[in-house]
Amino acid sequence: MAKQGRPMGGGQPNIQQLMKQAQKMQAQMQEAQEKLATTELTGTAGGGLVTATVSGSGEVLGLKIDAKAVDPDDVESLEDLVLAALRDGQRQATELGEAAMGPVAGGAQGLLGGL
Repeated sequence: MAKQGRPMGGGQPNIQQLMKQAQKMQAQMQEAQEKLATTELTGTAGGGLVTATVSGSGEVLGLKIDAKAVDPDDVESLEDLVLAALRDGQRQATELGEAAMGPVAGGAQGLLGGL
């Protein structure tokens, strides 16, 4: 039987140490989120006929449509190009977010793995 106040076996993680690590990870996550929010990505479709500007957090910031893409008899194609450009920008934002948050999220695995 272990003496009172001492951990048994390999010991439990130090709560103060875990709290420090959690605070550090929280600060890193907030920093990454702020960087993502200020990063601008450009999604394109139709060979650049339609471009969508998207923040790293996925917010649509702007949309440009080249006059060559506008055909009153074919609005559906323009709609498809707009959607494709938006999806391209949001895909880039998702990939950037995963890359930015990956190291922080990986640290959480190690932190929780000690419990």
